[in-house]
Amino acid sequence: MGARITYGLLSAVLVVYFVMVGHRGVFLIQQGTWVTVPFGMAVLVLPFLGAWFLWHSTRFARNAGRLARELEAEGGLPEDNLRRTPSGRIDRASADAVFAERRAETEENPEDWRCWFRLAVAYHDARDTPRARKAMQRAIDLRAGRGSGAVTGPAR
Repeated sequence: MGARITYGLLSAVLVVYFVMVGHRGVFLIQQGTWVTVPFGMAVLVLPFLGAWFLWHSTRFARNAGRLARELEAEGGLPEDNLRRTPSGRIDRASADAVFAERRAETEENPEDWRCWFRLAVAYHDARDTPRARKAMQRAIDLRAGRGSGAVTGPAR
């Protein structure tokens, strides 16, 4: 619950920032000089890009959370039995061993969103965030019925 509150607060701060930047862009355009008009138009692009990114990130997190709840209800969430360092970080060798299992599982069942979800968790545990996001997006797409996409088997 704390993560949701933090995400909501940071999102609200970003929206306020987008409004402030957008206002500044409009102000620059209203100045009407040959320097301020193009600069103001360029500044107006920033809030739109930021809003687009915020929307897609929020949608991704919401969809991933929905899959996690569904998988938890089925009893299919991966157990967190990874070894940890004294500082609490996941031991890399332990994460790599679990990753190998998840990759094999996904290669055997490439159209099962549950396998891709568990693979995404394994990528995350192995500190490979870009591949974790791609695997999670693949799980979301498969669950939504948008399977057989361009993503091939899991890599590492």
